[in-house]
Amino acid sequence: MVTFQLNDSGIAKKLTAHVKRLRQCRLCPQMYPPVVSGGSVVSKVLLVGQAPGDKEPKIGRPFAWTAGKTLFRWFSEAVGISEEQFRSSIYMAAVCRCFPGKNPKGGDRVPSPKEVFNCSAWLNRELMILQPALVIPVGKLAIEQFIPLKKLDQIIGRKFRINRNGHYFDLIPLPHPSGASPWHRKEPGKSLLKRALRLIGKAHLL
Repeated sequence: MVTFQLNDSGIAKKLTAHVKRLRQCRLCPQMYPPVVSGGSVVSKVLLVGQAPGDKEPKIGRPFAWTAGKTLFRWFSEAVGISEEQFRSSIYMAAVCRCFPGKNPKGGDRVPSPKEVFNCSAWLNRELMILQPALVIPVGKLAIEQFIPLKKLDQIIGRKFRINRNGHYFDLIPLPHPSGASPWHRKEPGKSLLKRALRLIGKAHLL
């Protein structure tokens, strides 16, 4: 395992100030605070989730429940990095940072386009501060913030070169590890997920 972190004190100060402001955000009235953040981890790898569930605000960190266990198992088995190592060496962001609430029909409510737009400034700022070499979007909502959303079969297992405001980085999408989705548990999802994780491992940034 190769861990790639930055030690630039200027970047660390900017990121710490950014996370402090982020935690104070109350821009979306339909969202349930507090803001969930993985902390100011200075890294060349940025993981982007969708939105926290109802357990994450209480625990105080992203991917802290069932989906997180699956996600960290993927990385442990494929890349050899533990959850503790991942959290301490990878910056963890999300499309939306507060719990959106429950859908009356079941599951979590999908954030509205306005809520996604409101939160996009935080992600854009993080991309600007960190200048990552690799971005890993997890789930459809996260993926479509970077590339047009197609079928997962056409996206997972591939590496994309992205230009965001003049900064280039690699994008390797992953499916969402939710137990509600069978996609990553059956073919072709299983094989494509393994391919995506191999691509992440070959980047030698984890």
